[in-house]
Amino acid sequence: MKFDDVLNRIGGFGRFQKTLYIWICLPQILLAFHMFVSIFTSAVPPHLCLSAWPPPAAQEPGLSYNFSQLELACSPGGPAHARPSNSSGCQGGWEYGKEIFHSTVVTEWDLVCENASLNNIGSSIYMSGLLVGAVLFGALADKYGRRTIILVGLALQAVFGVGAAFAPTFYIYIVLRFVVGTTISAVIMNAFVLGTEWTGLKHRMLAGIITDYFFGFGYILLAGVAYLIRDWRHLQLAISAPGFLFIFYIWVLPKSARWLMANQKNEEALDLIRKAALVNGNPLTNDIELQQEHKSGKPVVEQRKHTVIDLVRTPKMRRQSLIVFYLWFVNVLVYYGLSLNISDFGINIYLTQFIFGLVEMPARTITLFTLNRSRRISQLAFLTVGGLACLMTIFIPDDLSIIRTALAMVGKFGITASLSIIYVYSAEVFPTVVRQSGIGMGSMCARAGGVIAPIIYLLKRHSQNAPMVVFGLCPLVGAALTMLLPETANKALPDTIEEVEGTIESEEKFEP
Repeated sequence: MKFDDVLNRIGGFGRFQKTLYIWICLPQILLAFHMFVSIFTSAVPPHLCLSAWPPPAAQEPGLSYNFSQLELACSPGGPAHARPSNSSGCQGGWEYGKEIFHSTVVTEWDLVCENASLNNIGSSIYMSGLLVGAVLFGALADKYGRRTIILVGLALQAVFGVGAAFAPTFYIYIVLRFVVGTTISAVIMNAFVLGTEWTGLKHRMLAGIITDYFFGFGYILLAGVAYLIRDWRHLQLAISAPGFLFIFYIWVLPKSARWLMANQKNEEALDLIRKAALVNGNPLTNDIELQQEHKSGKPVVEQRKHTVIDLVRTPKMRRQSLIVFYLWFVNVLVYYGLSLNISDFGINIYLTQFIFGLVEMPARTITLFTLNRSRRISQLAFLTVGGLACLMTIFIPDDLSIIRTALAMVGKFGITASLSIIYVYSAEVFPTVVRQSGIGMGSMCARAGGVIAPIIYLLKRHSQNAPMVVFGLCPLVGAALTMLLPETANKALPDTIEEVEGTIESEEKFEP
């Protein structure tokens, strides 16, 4: 009996699974905090060089200079009076406006002018941490299990996140943030897969969508937390310390029975399935247990260990894997490419963050109504919406900034929905024996997109519209490639590569 059939007998989304979702979703709030906190902790407030200031107007009796009206001292397009005479160095030190932020990483270590690139490098290194974590913890999860990696990831995230709040130097801060980045991938990937592998066919998509809701809630909530805590060290501590509360997960977070069965640990899997059945009020009968015990007692041909090479070893698996990897890459490339441009709204940064968080909620909601019908068409449609909206912005004149911003928001809506779908879709395309490795490689490609996203804006040196052309064309290419992927809605998850290739007939089961 296949595991999907077992889930149907014990309850595909009963009390056991609902409780599991609570444990899966709670960390998503902190994950969102860590992902976007740099918008505030690394913000660049108005600043001036003390060796060249105050300007003559500020020296007149009774007058003071308003920082809120000050252009950034090193802004290329800023007025001449708003830049020190020697922008290559400031001998007298810097003074920063504190109307919005009491302190940031930038103000503490003077990451402006000739040191401004260090701030960008720090962000890239953090995103590189997510990339490394996707590869490292994806492979480790297939070997040691989803639960183990989630627990390790949460522990490391709390320790190194708190450590970052006390970093004595910028370079130590970067290293600590890098480790936090690796744990983001560890937790977010394995929490999603654990939910997917315990959920029945009809409710499987909830493993991705519900967790996305909590991530989106954290996105919105961060605006309020950052508004109340204007000091970067206190803010970093506030988002990291609650992670220690997850120590109780050691006793409540279950293993994946599907992973146990795929790794020939049938007895342990059966014990866990029986417990889940009791919690759901559908205890297994002796007949079902005997069938499973009889199956587990059959001679089993020794199976080789699967690696990431198996993702591209065979023709059909290779085609599907490469397409999924590209979809991961392009979704995150455009997602962060649009999200990093929030300053163009020209409104309060906290309100902007709140609005961007709100956009995510309807984007994730609409996928609840489309995924049950078709994973493939849903992916294609939202990639098309996101790509076309970004392309349309290049035809809007600069003086119609509101329309351009509205189109960018539509683009973010489409890409956010598409990003929610790829979590569900990719988990169903890859067979169980390499599922976590596949998602790990996909997440690695996604993080590569996140690292590259800020670099895309360097194309503005050649054309102001170049970034939006890239953010428009890449999703459209992805939409076309999606047509080459199989439809997985309401179908049993493949367990082996042979099932994907068609050399072994899979026991697909369609739900009405």
